[in-house]
Amino acid sequence: MKQFAVMGLGNFGFYLATRLYEKGHEVLAMDKDSKPVQEIKSLVSQALVADTTDKEAMEALGLDQMDAVVIAIGSNMSDSILTTLLMKEIGVSTVFAKAINEAHGRALRKVGASEVFFPEKDLALSVAEKLHNPNLIEFLPFIEGFSIVELAPPKEFIGKSLADLDLINRYGTQVVAIKELVPEKLHLIPTGRFLIKDSDVLILLGPTERLDELRKSTGGG
Repeated sequence: MKQFAVMGLGNFGFYLATRLYEKGHEVLAMDKDSKPVQEIKSLVSQALVADTTDKEAMEALGLDQMDAVVIAIGSNMSDSILTTLLMKEIGVSTVFAKAINEAHGRALRKVGASEVFFPEKDLALSVAEKLHNPNLIEFLPFIEGFSIVELAPPKEFIGKSLADLDLINRYGTQVVAIKELVPEKLHLIPTGRFLIKDSDVLILLGPTERLDELRKSTGGG
């Protein structure tokens, strides 16, 4: 069991805090507004009405002992940035911070956020990928210019081995794992002898442009 604090109980913060608690973790949720605090208090370990920019109040909570603090403060960029800076000043080692735009994200990184996320942007990219290619099961940002995707194999892949497909040389794309649904099993770093079935799911890593090229060439987009 881990300990987390979630600051800012808008839709994102509310669902994040309650989900972490459902997963068995200790969750401290807080917001300036008493209404979301009242709504969430029975769904997390502890809920507080608090000003997250108040250094004395935050130090008293022992946040430096948490596994991570998530700053999910919404449109008030000033509070978001000040809270992130304060968390680093009081010794919180891992700070995740929500950004509403790129400038906000840059500021959060400058003041010490361990990781910055853009919930609306990330969701929009994921939905766009699924609309772009209905055969695409899941899309995850990886690093700039690269992606990890889960792909249901096109018809022409069925019955062929990974060596036959030779995706690494043809598309610069590596099959890092295969989810075998029948029987249910995960194969990490499968060998070239692995034969693809229509019930398998390929997990691919490669340059985003080459992955898109692969999907188009196999009729997936």
